[in-house]
Amino acid sequence: MTPSARAAAAIQILDAINAGAPAEAQLTRWARASRFAGSGDRAAVRDLVYQTLRRRRSHAALGGGDSGRALILGALREAGTDPATILDGSRHGPAPLTAQELKAGRPPSGAEASDLPDWISLRLQQDLGPDFDAVASALRGRAPVWLRTNLARATTADAQSILAADGVQAIPDSRCDTALCVTSGERRLQASAAWRDGLVELQDLSAQMACAALEIAPGDRALDLCAGGGGKALALAARGARVTAWDIAPARMRDLPRRAERAGAAIEQAGALGPKGLYDLVVADVPCSGSGTWRRTADAKWRLTPEALAALERTQAEILAQAANHVRPGGTLAYMTCSLLRSENEAQVCGFLTAHPDFRLKTSLSMTPLTASDGFFLAALVR
Repeated sequence: MTPSARAAAAIQILDAINAGAPAEAQLTRWARASRFAGSGDRAAVRDLVYQTLRRRRSHAALGGGDSGRALILGALREAGTDPATILDGSRHGPAPLTAQELKAGRPPSGAEASDLPDWISLRLQQDLGPDFDAVASALRGRAPVWLRTNLARATTADAQSILAADGVQAIPDSRCDTALCVTSGERRLQASAAWRDGLVELQDLSAQMACAALEIAPGDRALDLCAGGGGKALALAARGARVTAWDIAPARMRDLPRRAERAGAAIEQAGALGPKGLYDLVVADVPCSGSGTWRRTADAKWRLTPEALAALERTQAEILAQAANHVRPGGTLAYMTCSLLRSENEAQVCGFLTAHPDFRLKTSLSMTPLTASDGFFLAALVR
């Protein structure tokens, strides 16, 4: 595909997203319908769509509108590319620029420049203080790809070497002894021996740091209460914990048995009625705004509303109260979010401790792209 054809595909996909389609589903749909597109083309279109979504407000200002075409026009102007070389009317490319488009557009200002909704920008300015500008800027860029070494099967150095043999370059990070940051060859990852043999799993640095901060000994019983794909369950199992996973939506765990088999981990799944009994550690990685991961899920920040956030906060409080019922005396409840908002983090912990005086806060970690990778929060609460 030519650069013009890639731009035309991105415009089509962005228009569908504007109409309400989830970004990932729409990209998958386009790829399946575009057999002519090679892997490089698909990757380029994906990158163009996600970069535009991350910077939607600034691109809209620069392009003079919210349509897919205006957003791509804004992206070209931001990149310093002459739009006439891409919007050129060539075969499979977008129609040529109009006189109106040539005149449209202006530099973004305020929350437009930070590429956040106004109400979120105000909240994050209050919550992040002097770090707001730098964090907002980081959220406008592409997230790094992080791997967690499965220490039950390999050292980080061994995993790094085996990945390199398959063309995946990764470097360790001193902040977490399981972490490898992929610097090149990420699209070869799932064909690599290290991936096939369960030596590594995809997991962001911040989540790895949070799991590593939890005190758990081999043989301890751990419950991953909102397991999803099971990344944290796998990380705890690699440390020798006896892990039970549960999620209110069981379909989210459909890949967990396969992932556990690859990692050599024994993870029990609780039944449909939910987990029973008491555990040494209960992990509640609750549904949240995902504001710390908006580099990866860029369309989510444009869908979030104050009403939806308030509903999430009620759900978080309910899950914390449910999780407390499964913590043995002396055990730990680990409350986690991938949010940057205090209302989902510190405020939830404060409310929980007020309602549950038999718990105390042992430690908390609040991470941003400036200190780790994704925005992430952990509070370890001891009963």
